[in-house]
Amino acid sequence: MRFTTTVLACALSMTLAAGAMADEKLSPDQQTKVEAMLKQQGFTKWKKIEMENGMIEVDDAIDANGKEFDLKLDPTSLEIKKREAE
Repeated sequence: MRFTTTVLACALSMTLAAGAMADEKLSPDQQTKVEAMLKQQGFTKWKKIEMENGMIEVDDAIDANGKEFDLKLDPTSLEIKKREAE
């Protein structure tokens, strides 16, 4: 019985941890600020903006030259911390 309880407790904690890591939508105000920053940096469109693992992630951002990037932004400063070409 003790083993079953331990296994169930571990499974529950892993499920809760996975839920905490799930993608989150930004607030409307923060979404507006991120979009303004992206436009200022020369990006013309993007697919999705969300909070993941403490960073703002922008999927499939297209720059003025038509190149596609995935971006990670600092949630406070909105500074681009990672720019990965697709």
